[in-house]
Amino acid sequence: MFDLDLRSRKPIYEQLVDKFKELIMKEVLQADEKLPSVRTLARQMTINPNTIQKAYRELESQGYIYSLKGKGSFVQASSEKVSQEELLKVQEKLKAAISEALYLGMKRVDIELLLDEIVEMTGGGIRDDKASGSNEDFS
Repeated sequence: MFDLDLRSRKPIYEQLVDKFKELIMKEVLQADEKLPSVRTLARQMTINPNTIQKAYRELESQGYIYSLKGKGSFVQASSEKVSQEELLKVQEKLKAAISEALYLGMKRVDIELLLDEIVEMTGGGIRDDKASGSNEDFS
């Protein structure tokens, strides 16, 4: 299901969180789709169930999944996924990454092309670009 880099400095649970987020954002995992149980996934990936549980807790705290006692974990509907706090965290990371790219010599046009590629790949965002006021310049 996932390719994890066991030699990476990034903890396994963070790699799992990133992989699940990617699958959810690309809509490979649909809203209300049941995720594999902690035990099942741990057995399949031969990693500690506590690691899976930690990843699921993180995904739930970020609003990507929800849990029902005795039923399991499920993908959250996209309209419920976005929390203002998470959005602000992502915006700060984007600002830092874009600033670094500009500092290292990446051209504005290259950043815009990259953004266009990402928008096309993901099918846009949850919100309409005009509604979120994202037509600002970034140089």
